[in-house]
Amino acid sequence: MTNIPQDLQHGVYMIDLLESGERGRTASYIVRGDQQTALIETGSSHSSQRILDSITALGLSPADIDYVIVTHIHLDHSGGVGYILPQFPNAKVVCHPRASRHLIDPTRLIAGASAVYGDELERIFGTILPVPEDRVLVREDGETIDLGGRVLTFYDTPGHARHHFSIQDSGSNGIFTGDTVSIRYVPELTGWDFTCLFPSTSPSEFDRDAVFRTIERLEQLQPERIYHTHFGVTEPASTAFERTRQTIADYDDFAREMFRPGLPWEDLAERIRAYIRADLAAHGHHVVDLSGIELDIELNAKGLLFVLEKEHAQKQ
Repeated sequence: MTNIPQDLQHGVYMIDLLESGERGRTASYIVRGDQQTALIETGSSHSSQRILDSITALGLSPADIDYVIVTHIHLDHSGGVGYILPQFPNAKVVCHPRASRHLIDPTRLIAGASAVYGDELERIFGTILPVPEDRVLVREDGETIDLGGRVLTFYDTPGHARHHFSIQDSGSNGIFTGDTVSIRYVPELTGWDFTCLFPSTSPSEFDRDAVFRTIERLEQLQPERIYHTHFGVTEPASTAFERTRQTIADYDDFAREMFRPGLPWEDLAERIRAYIRADLAAHGHHVVDLSGIELDIELNAKGLLFVLEKEHAQKQ
């Protein structure tokens, strides 16, 4: 399979990281300015060679990477950053203020992920290594990086996670939104003959109201396109904003209708499956097989249930 990144125009190139051997699940992006180059997202350590080969295919060397940017510290976005960083002698790791301590010392991050993935953690995400403190560059809300001829601006965008930022790119008038503005499911992953958007409500910091505030803020930037880590580009950007707002509201509504203390996450997962099938049917797509997105369905059910259990406990 080719290691040549996909040219998305505007100086942006997309690498399919082939996470878990699956095409179309997780992307990394190379953004080239006149003077400097940024890599956005690393995926897990399993994807490191894929990234290095793609950099070479663009006629670059690892020394040409000036910034390695992670939207947040969930392992499918940043799990491999400490592993690949020694290959980039000139790069700083750019992250959200809440993320830096977990990159420098990933002990709690690993423990939290182990609670979700159990014995499968290492198989799925590989080696997780710390990032040297002197190579971490925190960007506060509204701060920028100038690549030469294009400016990256960082915005605090909670909702999926409190340690999440999104990156506005002046060169493409696009925003790299990590997991905040839905997951874009593509045929390479699902086996379907269409592309669709559904939200990510995975544990443990999903916050419906924060998602709505984030969408409103990003809309005000008037981007033309959204670059999803999972997976690819939505144009116009308004499609992703509108879709995320509606589906998040729907997910939250039916989860609250179903909730009772001790509700099995499996029951909620089945309700999500029913919603997805009905939603796709309403758009002319009659789908039975959801195996390509089953992991996400399970995580979304657990995330919704975590929020509701926590709310219930606080009322007692």
